[in-house]
Amino acid sequence: MHILFLEVDHEADWAVAAIGPAFIAAYLRQHGHSASLQRIPFDMGIHDAVEAIGKHNPDLLGISLTSRQWLRARHLISGIREQLDITVVAGGLHATFESETVLASPGFDYACLGEGEEPMLELVEALALGPGEPVRGIRNIRGRGESSPKLRPPFQPIDELPFMTRDMLDEQYGVVHFSTQRGCPYPCTYCAARQFSDLYGSYAEYGRRRSHQSVLDEFDEIRRNGELNYVLFMDDTFTINHKWVKTFCKGYGEQFRVPFSLHARVETVNQAMLGQLAEAGCKHIVYGVESGSERVRHDIMKRNAPNQRFVDVFKWTKDAGILVTANYIIGTPGETSVDIEETIALHQQLAPDDFGYFVFYPYPGTALFQVCRDQGYLPEDYNDQPANHRHSILKLPDLSNEQIELHYQRFTELRIEAALKRMPDESAAAARDGIVHDISRAAAHA
Repeated sequence: MHILFLEVDHEADWAVAAIGPAFIAAYLRQHGHSASLQRIPFDMGIHDAVEAIGKHNPDLLGISLTSRQWLRARHLISGIREQLDITVVAGGLHATFESETVLASPGFDYACLGEGEEPMLELVEALALGPGEPVRGIRNIRGRGESSPKLRPPFQPIDELPFMTRDMLDEQYGVVHFSTQRGCPYPCTYCAARQFSDLYGSYAEYGRRRSHQSVLDEFDEIRRNGELNYVLFMDDTFTINHKWVKTFCKGYGEQFRVPFSLHARVETVNQAMLGQLAEAGCKHIVYGVESGSERVRHDIMKRNAPNQRFVDVFKWTKDAGILVTANYIIGTPGETSVDIEETIALHQQLAPDDFGYFVFYPYPGTALFQVCRDQGYLPEDYNDQPANHRHSILKLPDLSNEQIELHYQRFTELRIEAALKRMPDESAAAARDGIVHDISRAAAHA
């Protein structure tokens, strides 16, 4: 069978392709099936989408969904199925935690919950037997009218998974996406990564990291088959295991030393590790600060690092010659305007090279989603409202939507000010309008 994966751009004409389909496509190809990718740009309508899909002549459509993609994906699949008689399976975080809603929408036949390689192969091989009754009873696969399925154990050993198929990632100029692990051990209440692990019982059961040899072998294959100029590590927290990171830095630094970026938590790094990462080629680290209020971080987000730890780590990172980006969330349930002012104060103390700022959205599957539902903050039609990180969909008792928008604008102004400071005086005024547009666009789609 030929499986076509759709990558749906939801607010702009650019996006990072999902890595899930690249893993699944590799596994399907390993077992004799074919797979390809079709990006659906933001300005592509139903007619053009149907035409583009038809050129692949697929037997099955797959679509990996985040909550941010959901509204446009729902509209597209409904329109596509009106013109094409083809089976559609959805996967990813949104399909995992909102499978009932997804399957109640026109055009979706199956939802893949959790890890997708083995269940997708079983589904494809069942569908390949020919048309007939809907496929039932596959673990991880939920069909229309079915209850949530049992999950099969996580794939083991993870080194036996084939490397991601690079043609599914829409990579250019030798900038590659890379994954070394699955699962996250941290209990952050706003993030679905931990909840994904909890589907399987615990992080101890789901969390796996590839061997150093597997990682280096994949880099070698990438370099042999094309360009390797910059690496974007997609792991939620690259720096979890100090021993693993130290060994990686030595091997990667000796064999490749291609510049790379990663995501880390301040409690998982120290000065020695940052020096090792820099020596191996690390040029950029993104840290989730989320809030400058220790109360919000500790009590609401379950993030226990104190503000001083952020101050220290940001300094150590800069001293190591690594660019640092901070990410912030505003509009969290239980947060007040005073808390957001504390975030701004910490931001100014940290002075990151760049930063992202996002209005809180209650992602299904997260602990804070349940809090919002239990406390009556979440509207009944939340699945019909955009998850754009610019506006809140919640009705919070301590923070109005108008206040959240004012704070969001304040962060925008801070980013404009930072950009203007990096420009010559004679250019700053003329550039301001363009910077406002570019920064607003980048913040909206980051």
